[in-house]
Amino acid sequence: MEKITKNFNQARDRYSAIRVDTDMVIKVLENISISIHCWQADDVGGFENNNSGLTGGIQVTGNYPGKARKMDELRKDIIKAMMLIPGTHRLSLHSIYGDFQGKKVDRNEVEPIHFQSWMDWGKAHNIKLDFNSTSFSHPKSGNLSLANPDKEIRDFWIDHTKRCRAISEEMGRQQANPCMMNLWIHDGSKEVPANRLRYRAILKDSLDEIFAIRYLNMKDSIEAKLFGIGLESYTVGSYDFYLGYGAKNNKIVTLDTGHFHPTESVADKISSLLLFTPEIMLHVSRPIRWDSDHVVILNDDLTDLTREIIRCNALDRIHIGLDFFDATINRIGAYVIGTRATQKALLMALLEPIEMLMKYEDNNQLFERLALQEELKSMPWQAVFDYFCLKNNVPVGMDFITEIQQYEREITSKR
Repeated sequence: MEKITKNFNQARDRYSAIRVDTDMVIKVLENISISIHCWQADDVGGFENNNSGLTGGIQVTGNYPGKARKMDELRKDIIKAMMLIPGTHRLSLHSIYGDFQGKKVDRNEVEPIHFQSWMDWGKAHNIKLDFNSTSFSHPKSGNLSLANPDKEIRDFWIDHTKRCRAISEEMGRQQANPCMMNLWIHDGSKEVPANRLRYRAILKDSLDEIFAIRYLNMKDSIEAKLFGIGLESYTVGSYDFYLGYGAKNNKIVTLDTGHFHPTESVADKISSLLLFTPEIMLHVSRPIRWDSDHVVILNDDLTDLTREIIRCNALDRIHIGLDFFDATINRIGAYVIGTRATQKALLMALLEPIEMLMKYEDNNQLFERLALQEELKSMPWQAVFDYFCLKNNVPVGMDFITEIQQYEREITSKR
Protein backbone atom coordinates (compact mmCIF):
# COMPACT_ATOMS: atom_id res chain seq x y z
CA MET A 1 0.00 0.00 0.00
CA GLU A 2 2.81 2.43 0.88
CA LYS A 3 4.58 1.73 -2.40
CA ILE A 4 1.38 2.28 -4.39
CA THR A 5 0.77 5.59 -2.62
CA LYS A 6 4.39 6.65 -3.09
CA ASN A 7 4.26 5.87 -6.81
CA PHE A 8 1.01 7.78 -7.12
CA ASN A 9 2.44 10.83 -5.39
CA GLN A 10 5.36 10.82 -7.80
CA ALA A 11 2.98 10.47 -10.74
CA ARG A 12 0.83 13.28 -9.37
CA ASP A 13 3.87 15.57 -9.35
CA ARG A 14 4.76 14.69 -12.93
CA TYR A 15 1.22 15.30 -14.17
CA SER A 16 1.01 18.52 -12.19
CA ALA A 17 3.98 19.80 -14.17
CA ILE A 18 1.81 19.65 -17.31
CA ARG A 19 -1.20 21.09 -15.47
CA VAL A 20 -3.18 17.89 -14.99
CA ASP A 21 -4.93 17.41 -11.64
CA THR A 22 -4.77 13.65 -10.97
CA ASP A 23 -7.05 13.87 -7.93
CA MET A 24 -9.77 15.47 -10.04
CA VAL A 25 -9.18 12.89 -12.78
CA ILE A 26 -9.77 10.07 -10.29
CA LYS A 27 -13.02 11.67 -9.14
CA VAL A 28 -14.22 11.89 -12.74
CA LEU A 29 -13.24 8.28 -13.45
CA GLU A 30 -15.06 7.09 -10.33
CA ASN A 31 -18.27 8.59 -11.70
CA ILE A 32 -18.08 6.84 -15.10
CA SER A 33 -20.39 3.82 -14.93
CA ILE A 34 -19.80 1.20 -17.60
CA SER A 35 -22.78 -0.95 -18.57
CA ILE A 36 -21.51 -4.51 -18.23
CA HIS A 37 -23.31 -7.07 -20.38
CA CYS A 38 -24.89 -10.08 -18.71
CA TRP A 39 -24.48 -12.40 -21.70
CA GLN A 40 -20.73 -12.97 -21.29
CA ALA A 41 -21.45 -15.10 -18.20
CA ASP A 42 -23.58 -17.70 -19.99
CA ASP A 43 -22.65 -17.46 -23.69
CA VAL A 44 -25.85 -15.59 -24.66
CA GLY A 45 -28.04 -18.42 -23.42
CA GLY A 46 -30.70 -16.64 -21.41
CA PHE A 47 -33.46 -18.25 -19.37
CA GLU A 48 -36.27 -18.81 -21.84
CA ASN A 49 -37.95 -22.20 -21.98
CA ASN A 50 -37.07 -22.97 -25.59
CA ASN A 51 -34.33 -24.80 -27.48
CA SER A 52 -33.81 -22.50 -30.43
CA GLY A 53 -30.06 -22.15 -30.01
CA LEU A 54 -28.14 -19.11 -31.17
CA THR A 55 -29.33 -17.67 -34.48
CA GLY A 56 -29.33 -14.28 -36.16
CA GLY A 57 -25.65 -14.11 -37.03
CA ILE A 58 -24.48 -14.59 -33.44
CA GLN A 59 -21.85 -17.17 -32.60
CA VAL A 60 -19.99 -17.93 -29.37
CA THR A 61 -16.81 -19.98 -29.72
CA GLY A 62 -15.25 -22.10 -27.02
CA ASN A 63 -16.49 -24.37 -24.27
CA TYR A 64 -14.56 -23.31 -21.19
CA PRO A 65 -16.11 -25.03 -18.15
CA GLY A 66 -18.10 -23.21 -15.50
CA LYS A 67 -20.55 -21.04 -17.40
CA ALA A 68 -23.63 -19.81 -15.53
CA ARG A 69 -26.53 -22.22 -16.02
CA LYS A 70 -29.23 -20.48 -14.04
CA MET A 71 -30.09 -17.05 -12.75
CA ASP A 72 -28.52 -17.22 -9.31
CA GLU A 73 -25.23 -18.46 -10.81
CA LEU A 74 -25.19 -15.64 -13.34
CA ARG A 75 -25.90 -13.07 -10.65
CA LYS A 76 -23.15 -14.43 -8.39
CA ASP A 77 -20.66 -14.35 -11.27
CA ILE A 78 -21.54 -10.76 -12.13
CA ILE A 79 -21.22 -9.66 -8.50
CA LYS A 80 -17.84 -11.39 -8.29
CA ALA A 81 -16.65 -9.61 -11.43
CA MET A 82 -17.84 -6.24 -10.16
CA MET A 83 -15.99 -6.80 -6.87
CA LEU A 84 -12.77 -6.85 -8.91
CA ILE A 85 -13.54 -3.71 -10.94
CA PRO A 86 -13.09 -0.24 -9.42
CA GLY A 87 -16.10 2.07 -9.37
CA THR A 88 -19.86 1.52 -9.57
CA HIS A 89 -21.22 0.05 -12.77
CA ARG A 90 -24.43 -0.90 -14.53
CA LEU A 91 -25.75 -4.20 -15.90
CA SER A 92 -27.21 -4.61 -19.36
CA LEU A 93 -29.86 -7.32 -19.79
CA HIS A 94 -31.34 -8.89 -22.89
CA SER A 95 -35.04 -9.70 -22.79
CA ILE A 96 -34.25 -13.44 -22.83
CA TYR A 97 -32.86 -13.12 -19.28
CA GLY A 98 -36.24 -12.65 -17.61
CA ASP A 99 -37.21 -14.43 -14.42
CA PHE A 100 -39.72 -16.70 -16.13
CA GLN A 101 -39.98 -19.22 -13.27
CA GLY A 102 -39.60 -22.12 -15.69
CA LYS A 103 -42.70 -21.11 -17.66
CA LYS A 104 -42.80 -20.58 -21.40
CA VAL A 105 -43.21 -16.86 -21.98
CA ASP A 106 -43.01 -15.86 -25.63
CA ARG A 107 -41.27 -12.68 -26.70
CA ASN A 108 -44.55 -10.89 -27.34
CA GLU A 109 -45.65 -11.71 -23.78
CA VAL A 110 -42.76 -10.30 -21.74
CA GLU A 111 -43.77 -7.83 -19.05
CA PRO A 112 -42.11 -5.84 -16.27
CA ILE A 113 -43.10 -8.52 -13.75
CA HIS A 114 -40.68 -10.92 -15.45
CA PHE A 115 -37.83 -8.56 -14.53
CA GLN A 116 -38.99 -7.44 -11.10
CA SER A 117 -36.53 -9.73 -9.36
CA TRP A 118 -33.75 -8.15 -11.43
CA MET A 119 -34.91 -4.70 -10.40
CA ASP A 120 -34.97 -5.76 -6.74
CA TRP A 121 -31.53 -7.35 -7.11
CA GLY A 122 -30.14 -4.23 -8.75
CA LYS A 123 -31.48 -2.03 -6.00
CA ALA A 124 -30.02 -4.31 -3.32
CA HIS A 125 -26.57 -4.21 -4.93
CA ASN A 126 -26.61 -0.58 -6.13
CA ILE A 127 -26.52 -1.69 -9.76
CA LYS A 128 -28.53 0.27 -12.33
CA LEU A 129 -30.02 -1.74 -15.20
CA ASP A 130 -30.07 -1.28 -18.97
CA PHE A 131 -32.07 -3.37 -21.42
CA ASN A 132 -32.10 -4.86 -24.93
CA SER A 133 -34.83 -6.29 -27.11
CA THR A 134 -33.98 -9.76 -28.50
CA SER A 135 -34.88 -10.59 -32.09
CA PHE A 136 -32.48 -13.50 -32.52
CA SER A 137 -32.65 -17.13 -31.35
CA HIS A 138 -36.39 -17.60 -31.82
CA PRO A 139 -38.51 -19.76 -34.16
CA LYS A 140 -39.85 -16.56 -35.78
CA SER A 141 -36.46 -14.90 -36.17
CA GLY A 142 -35.59 -16.14 -39.65
CA ASN A 143 -33.65 -13.63 -41.71
CA LEU A 144 -36.13 -10.79 -41.15
CA SER A 145 -37.93 -9.51 -38.07
CA LEU A 146 -38.98 -5.83 -37.96
CA ALA A 147 -38.28 -5.57 -41.70
CA ASN A 148 -40.32 -8.66 -42.58
CA PRO A 149 -42.96 -8.18 -45.32
CA ASP A 150 -45.05 -10.85 -43.54
CA LYS A 151 -47.31 -8.71 -41.35
CA GLU A 152 -47.93 -11.44 -38.79
CA ILE A 153 -44.22 -11.97 -38.12
CA ARG A 154 -43.47 -8.25 -38.28
CA ASP A 155 -46.24 -7.43 -35.80
CA PHE A 156 -44.92 -10.11 -33.45
CA TRP A 157 -41.56 -8.34 -33.28
CA ILE A 158 -43.11 -4.89 -33.11
CA ASP A 159 -45.13 -6.05 -30.11
CA HIS A 160 -42.02 -7.57 -28.53
CA THR A 161 -40.04 -4.35 -28.92
CA LYS A 162 -42.89 -2.22 -27.57
CA ARG A 163 -43.00 -4.44 -24.51
CA CYS A 164 -39.24 -4.11 -24.06
CA ARG A 165 -39.60 -0.34 -24.04
CA ALA A 166 -42.30 -0.62 -21.37
CA ILE A 167 -40.02 -2.87 -19.29
CA SER A 168 -37.19 -0.35 -19.69
CA GLU A 169 -39.49 2.44 -18.55
CA GLU A 170 -40.34 0.54 -15.38
CA MET A 171 -36.69 -0.23 -14.74
CA GLY A 172 -35.82 3.43 -15.09
CA ARG A 173 -38.69 4.48 -12.84
CA GLN A 174 -37.80 2.07 -10.05
CA GLN A 175 -34.08 2.87 -10.12
CA ALA A 176 -34.70 6.64 -10.48
CA ASN A 177 -32.25 6.70 -13.36
CA PRO A 178 -32.97 6.35 -17.09
CA CYS A 179 -32.68 2.82 -18.46
CA MET A 180 -30.95 2.61 -21.85
CA MET A 181 -33.04 0.43 -24.19
CA ASN A 182 -30.98 -0.75 -27.14
CA LEU A 183 -32.65 -2.00 -30.30
CA TRP A 184 -30.61 -4.22 -32.58
CA ILE A 185 -31.96 -6.60 -35.20
CA HIS A 186 -30.08 -9.00 -37.46
CA ASP A 187 -32.32 -8.49 -40.53
CA GLY A 188 -30.53 -9.01 -43.82
CA SER A 189 -29.89 -11.20 -46.82
CA LYS A 190 -27.16 -13.60 -47.91
CA GLU A 191 -27.34 -12.16 -51.44
CA VAL A 192 -28.30 -8.68 -52.60
CA PRO A 193 -32.12 -8.42 -52.64
CA ALA A 194 -34.08 -7.32 -55.69
CA ASN A 195 -35.02 -4.08 -53.92
CA ARG A 196 -33.05 -2.76 -50.96
CA LEU A 197 -35.43 0.14 -50.37
CA ARG A 198 -38.41 -2.15 -49.79
CA TYR A 199 -37.09 -3.64 -46.55
CA ARG A 200 -35.70 -0.38 -45.21
CA ALA A 201 -39.06 1.30 -45.76
CA ILE A 202 -40.73 -1.50 -43.78
CA LEU A 203 -38.17 -1.13 -40.99
CA LYS A 204 -38.72 2.63 -40.86
CA ASP A 205 -42.47 2.13 -40.51
CA SER A 206 -41.94 -0.49 -37.79
CA LEU A 207 -39.70 1.87 -35.84
CA ASP A 208 -42.19 4.71 -36.18
CA GLU A 209 -44.86 2.49 -34.64
CA ILE A 210 -42.55 1.25 -31.88
CA PHE A 211 -41.47 4.76 -30.87
CA ALA A 212 -44.96 6.27 -30.99
CA ILE A 213 -45.24 6.16 -27.18
CA ARG A 214 -42.97 8.60 -25.38
CA TYR A 215 -41.50 7.58 -22.05
CA LEU A 216 -39.79 9.60 -19.33
CA ASN A 217 -37.64 7.01 -17.57
CA MET A 218 -35.93 5.27 -20.46
CA LYS A 219 -33.83 6.25 -23.47
CA ASP A 220 -33.96 4.56 -26.87
CA SER A 221 -30.81 3.68 -28.78
CA ILE A 222 -30.69 2.11 -32.24
CA GLU A 223 -27.79 -0.09 -33.31
CA ALA A 224 -26.44 -0.75 -36.79
CA LYS A 225 -24.39 -3.65 -38.08
CA LEU A 226 -22.16 -4.24 -41.08
CA PHE A 227 -23.27 -7.82 -41.77
CA GLY A 228 -24.34 -11.05 -40.10
CA ILE A 229 -23.27 -14.66 -40.53
CA GLY A 230 -25.36 -16.03 -43.40
CA LEU A 231 -26.57 -12.48 -44.14
CA GLU A 232 -23.41 -11.05 -45.60
CA SER A 233 -24.55 -9.10 -48.65
CA TYR A 234 -27.27 -6.85 -47.24
CA THR A 235 -28.09 -5.51 -43.80
CA VAL A 236 -31.39 -3.66 -43.54
CA GLY A 237 -30.36 -1.71 -40.42
CA SER A 238 -27.10 -0.39 -41.80
CA TYR A 239 -25.14 2.47 -40.24
CA ASP A 240 -26.43 4.89 -42.87
CA PHE A 241 -30.01 3.86 -42.15
CA TYR A 242 -29.81 4.30 -38.39
CA LEU A 243 -27.75 7.46 -38.59
CA GLY A 244 -30.40 9.01 -40.81
CA TYR A 245 -33.23 7.76 -38.63
CA GLY A 246 -31.53 8.90 -35.44
CA ALA A 247 -30.70 12.37 -36.74
CA LYS A 248 -34.22 12.90 -38.10
CA ASN A 249 -36.06 11.50 -35.07
CA ASN A 250 -33.73 12.65 -32.29
CA LYS A 251 -32.77 9.10 -31.31
CA ILE A 252 -29.53 7.87 -29.76
CA VAL A 253 -27.39 5.95 -32.25
CA THR A 254 -25.40 2.99 -30.92
CA LEU A 255 -21.87 2.53 -32.20
CA ASP A 256 -20.70 -1.04 -31.70
CA THR A 257 -16.97 -1.08 -32.31
CA GLY A 258 -17.25 -4.48 -34.00
CA HIS A 259 -19.98 -3.47 -36.43
CA PHE A 260 -17.91 -1.61 -38.99
CA HIS A 261 -15.38 -2.37 -41.70
CA PRO A 262 -11.99 -3.25 -40.17
CA THR A 263 -10.40 -0.11 -41.64
CA GLU A 264 -13.04 2.29 -40.30
CA SER A 265 -12.33 4.43 -37.27
CA VAL A 266 -15.25 4.38 -34.84
CA ALA A 267 -13.52 7.12 -32.84
CA ASP A 268 -13.74 9.43 -35.83
CA LYS A 269 -17.53 9.09 -35.86
CA ILE A 270 -17.98 10.49 -32.34
CA SER A 271 -17.56 14.17 -33.17
CA SER A 272 -19.94 13.95 -36.14
CA LEU A 273 -22.72 12.20 -34.25
CA LEU A 274 -22.51 14.64 -31.36
CA LEU A 275 -23.49 17.43 -33.76
CA PHE A 276 -26.62 15.73 -35.06
CA THR A 277 -27.89 13.20 -32.50
CA PRO A 278 -28.79 13.86 -28.83
CA GLU A 279 -26.46 11.28 -27.29
CA ILE A 280 -24.37 8.24 -28.25
CA MET A 281 -24.43 4.68 -26.96
CA LEU A 282 -21.20 2.72 -27.29
CA HIS A 283 -20.94 -1.06 -27.36
CA VAL A 284 -17.24 -1.67 -26.87
CA SER A 285 -15.96 -4.89 -28.40
CA ARG A 286 -12.79 -6.06 -30.16
CA PRO A 287 -13.18 -7.29 -33.71
CA ILE A 288 -10.55 -9.54 -35.24
CA ARG A 289 -11.01 -9.13 -39.00
CA TRP A 290 -14.79 -9.22 -38.48
CA ASP A 291 -17.40 -8.83 -35.74
CA SER A 292 -15.91 -11.60 -33.60
CA ASP A 293 -16.60 -9.97 -30.22
CA HIS A 294 -13.23 -10.68 -28.62
CA VAL A 295 -12.58 -9.50 -25.06
CA VAL A 296 -11.72 -5.81 -24.96
CA ILE A 297 -8.04 -5.08 -24.37
CA LEU A 298 -6.06 -1.87 -24.07
CA ASN A 299 -5.19 -1.28 -27.72
CA ASP A 300 -5.00 1.69 -30.08
CA ASP A 301 -8.64 1.40 -31.16
CA LEU A 302 -9.82 1.62 -27.56
CA THR A 303 -7.53 4.48 -26.57
CA ASP A 304 -8.50 6.42 -29.72
CA LEU A 305 -12.16 5.96 -28.82
CA THR A 306 -11.88 7.11 -25.21
CA ARG A 307 -9.57 9.98 -26.15
CA GLU A 308 -12.20 11.26 -28.54
CA ILE A 309 -14.88 11.12 -25.84
CA ILE A 310 -12.79 13.20 -23.46
CA ARG A 311 -11.50 15.64 -26.06
CA CYS A 312 -15.09 16.31 -27.11
CA ASN A 313 -16.00 16.90 -23.45
CA ALA A 314 -18.87 14.47 -24.04
CA LEU A 315 -18.99 12.25 -20.95
CA ASP A 316 -22.47 13.54 -20.17
CA ARG A 317 -23.71 12.58 -23.65
CA ILE A 318 -22.00 9.25 -24.24
CA HIS A 319 -23.03 6.00 -22.57
CA ILE A 320 -20.41 3.25 -22.48
CA GLY A 321 -21.40 -0.40 -22.54
CA LEU A 322 -19.48 -3.60 -23.26
CA ASP A 323 -20.50 -6.23 -25.80
CA PHE A 324 -18.25 -9.26 -26.19
CA PHE A 325 -18.58 -12.96 -25.49
CA ASP A 326 -15.66 -15.33 -25.17
CA ALA A 327 -16.20 -18.91 -24.08
CA THR A 328 -12.57 -19.94 -24.54
CA ILE A 329 -11.39 -18.43 -21.24
CA ASN A 330 -12.68 -17.90 -17.71
CA ARG A 331 -15.79 -15.80 -18.25
CA ILE A 332 -15.41 -13.73 -15.09
CA GLY A 333 -11.82 -13.05 -16.06
CA ALA A 334 -13.09 -11.79 -19.42
CA TYR A 335 -15.37 -9.32 -17.64
CA VAL A 336 -12.57 -7.99 -15.47
CA ILE A 337 -10.02 -7.73 -18.27
CA GLY A 338 -12.46 -5.94 -20.59
CA THR A 339 -13.87 -3.50 -18.07
CA ARG A 340 -10.55 -2.57 -16.51
CA ALA A 341 -9.04 -2.10 -19.97
CA THR A 342 -11.83 0.35 -20.80
CA GLN A 343 -11.22 2.19 -17.55
CA LYS A 344 -7.49 2.36 -18.24
CA ALA A 345 -8.17 3.87 -21.66
CA LEU A 346 -10.52 6.42 -20.11
CA LEU A 347 -7.90 7.28 -17.50
CA MET A 348 -5.21 7.81 -20.13
CA ALA A 349 -7.56 10.16 -21.97
CA LEU A 350 -8.47 12.06 -18.81
CA LEU A 351 -4.77 12.55 -18.02
CA GLU A 352 -4.15 14.42 -21.27
CA PRO A 353 -3.37 18.15 -20.96
CA ILE A 354 -5.98 19.01 -23.57
CA GLU A 355 -5.71 22.78 -23.19
CA MET A 356 -1.96 22.63 -23.71
CA LEU A 357 -2.37 20.46 -26.81
CA MET A 358 -5.00 22.84 -28.23
CA LYS A 359 -2.79 25.86 -27.53
CA TYR A 360 0.06 24.26 -29.46
CA GLU A 361 -2.36 23.55 -32.30
CA ASP A 362 -3.77 27.09 -32.35
CA ASN A 363 -0.22 28.50 -32.48
CA ASN A 364 0.67 26.10 -35.31
CA GLN A 365 3.25 24.48 -33.04
CA LEU A 366 2.68 21.09 -34.56
CA PHE A 367 6.06 19.66 -33.58
CA GLU A 368 5.35 20.50 -29.94
CA ARG A 369 1.86 18.99 -30.15
CA LEU A 370 3.13 15.70 -31.59
CA ALA A 371 6.06 15.56 -29.17
CA LEU A 372 3.77 16.01 -26.17
CA GLN A 373 1.36 13.38 -27.47
CA GLU A 374 4.23 10.92 -27.77
CA GLU A 375 5.64 11.68 -24.32
CA LEU A 376 2.20 11.17 -22.76
CA LYS A 377 2.32 7.52 -23.80
CA SER A 378 5.11 6.84 -21.32
CA MET A 379 3.81 9.00 -18.49
CA PRO A 380 3.09 7.03 -15.25
CA TRP A 381 -0.64 6.56 -15.79
CA GLN A 382 -0.30 2.98 -14.44
CA ALA A 383 0.61 4.38 -11.01
CA VAL A 384 -2.57 6.46 -11.09
CA PHE A 385 -4.66 3.43 -12.04
CA ASP A 386 -3.12 1.34 -9.26
CA TYR A 387 -4.01 4.06 -6.76
CA PHE A 388 -7.51 4.26 -8.25
CA CYS A 389 -7.95 0.53 -7.60
CA LEU A 390 -6.55 0.83 -4.07
CA LYS A 391 -8.87 3.75 -3.31
CA ASN A 392 -11.85 1.66 -4.48
CA ASN A 393 -10.85 -1.42 -2.47
CA VAL A 394 -10.32 -3.74 -5.42
CA PRO A 395 -7.20 -5.79 -6.27
CA VAL A 396 -4.28 -3.79 -7.61
CA GLY A 397 -2.34 -4.89 -10.67
CA MET A 398 -2.40 -8.63 -11.32
CA ASP A 399 -3.82 -9.53 -7.89
CA PHE A 400 -7.27 -10.08 -9.40
CA ILE A 401 -5.93 -13.15 -11.23
CA THR A 402 -5.52 -15.17 -8.04
CA GLU A 403 -8.98 -14.12 -6.82
CA ILE A 404 -10.58 -15.37 -10.04
CA GLN A 405 -8.58 -18.59 -9.85
CA GLN A 406 -9.83 -19.15 -6.31
CA TYR A 407 -13.44 -18.48 -7.35
CA GLU A 408 -13.01 -20.97 -10.18
CA ARG A 409 -11.67 -23.66 -7.84
CA GLU A 410 -14.41 -23.13 -5.27
CA ILE A 411 -17.43 -22.25 -7.46
CA THR A 412 -17.40 -22.45 -11.25
CA SER A 413 -15.32 -25.63 -11.59
CA LYS A 414 -18.00 -27.52 -9.66
CA ARG A 415 -20.80 -26.68 -12.07
